Amino acid sequence: MPTLSDRVALIADAAVHVVATRGMRGLTHRAVDAEAGLPQGSTSAYFRTRKALVEGVVRRLADQDTAEVAELVDVTDLDALSAGMARVLDAWMTTGRERTLARYACLLEATHHPELRGILAHGAQARDMARRMLERAGVPDAERQGRALVAFLDGLLFDRLVGAGALNAPTPGGPESRAELTDAIRTALRGVFGS
Repeated sequence: MPTLSDRVALIADAAVHVVATRGMRGLTHRAVDAEAGLPQGSTSAYFRTRKALVEGVVRRLADQDTAEVAELVDVTDLDALSAGMARVLDAWMTTGRERTLARYACLLEATHHPELRGILAHGAQARDMARRMLERAGVPDAERQGRALVAFLDGLLFDRLVGAGALNAPTPGGPESRAELTDAIRTALRGVFGS
C-alpha cells in the first residue's frame, strides 16, 4: 500500500503532467485524478483547493530541481561547474521538459492571481544554493551574484526551451547542445568569479 508521501508525490507528478500538456486551464482535481489513475476525489483529499494543488505542484518541482542541482553546490572549479550546470539545463529541456514547462506555467499563473504569489518563495532555494556555492568559491557579494546567476540560468533555459533561442540552438540532449550551454554558462561564471 502506498504511503501518504508516495500518494502525494503520485498526485503532484500527475498534476505536473497535466499542466505541462494541457496548461493551467487544464489543471483540475478531476484531471489529476484521471492522470494518476486514482478514484475521483483523491486529489481533493490531499489538496482541497486549486491554490493548494498549484502550491503542491510547485513544491514538488522545487524539491526535484533542488535535488538535481545539489551536487553542484560544492563544485568551485569554473569549468567543472559550467559543464555541470549545462548538463542540468540540458536535462531540464529533455527528460525534465514537462517539469520545466509546468514550472513556467505555474509562475505565470501567479502573475495573474495574487493569492498564488507565495509560490515564488520556492525560488529562494535555488538562490540560496547559488549563494552557498559562490561563497565556497570565495566570490565577493555572493548573495547578489547568486541572484544574478540564477536569473541568467533561468533566462537561458527559458530562451532555449520556449523562446527565440529554440529556433536556432542545437537540439537539446546532444553534445552540441551541452557544449553551447557550457560556453554560455562559463562566460557568465567568469563575470561572477571575476576571472
